[in-house]
Amino acid sequence: MTATLLLWDIDGTLISSVPGCAEIYPRAFERLTGRPAVHQVDISGRTERDIMDELFRRNGLGPAPRHRLAEVLVQELRHKAAELEAVGRVLPGARETLTALGMREGVVQSVLTGNLRANAALKLGVFGLDELVDQEVGAYGDDAVERAALVAVARRRAAAVHGRVFDAGNTVLIGDTVRDVAAGRDGGARVVAVASGTTGAAELRAAGAESVLPDLRDTPAVIRAVWPGGGAV
Repeated sequence: MTATLLLWDIDGTLISSVPGCAEIYPRAFERLTGRPAVHQVDISGRTERDIMDELFRRNGLGPAPRHRLAEVLVQELRHKAAELEAVGRVLPGARETLTALGMREGVVQSVLTGNLRANAALKLGVFGLDELVDQEVGAYGDDAVERAALVAVARRRAAAVHGRVFDAGNTVLIGDTVRDVAAGRDGGARVVAVASGTTGAAELRAAGAESVLPDLRDTPAVIRAVWPGGGAV
């Protein structure tokens, strides 16, 4: 039986976060340096380590210190958990699509996200999506600074757990940013882009996504995008 590895981005693809979640990076910067960040950075589609490294560089420092970085970022997001639960939401169709795809034989469904593993688990858990993906075989911001490198990480983990080979032909990344598209393209995965975040469909298509959907409301359309030749398992 043919296997398919589906790797989901989280923020902007499965959930809509709260503006306050972006505050964890300058807050972490201030805790780690003792001074506020004057210059901010674009966080869309990036790993948390990459965000913090650029934040440090933009503010005249070297790379972010690794020994405390994860601890501080996780603590800062935990401070936002109640706000996230109250104001954030699962994007339309995400839960239904995850459920439907997860029921298909041969599908291994996980996440590929710039979030640290603990932060990804918190976000998925807040919205009850944690049981719909296999987090053990996902790839996270802890695993690499560059997002494209995460594709190989997820493949290795999925192969080790499920005893199947995952390659460019049966790995699909689903995300909502140009950086998601680039990660899939550079990492060797097919890309289904969803214009549910801040990036429009035309820009996602121009970046190289094989399929672009307006959102996840139409589960059959998602299935056709994942298996465009009708080769669904």
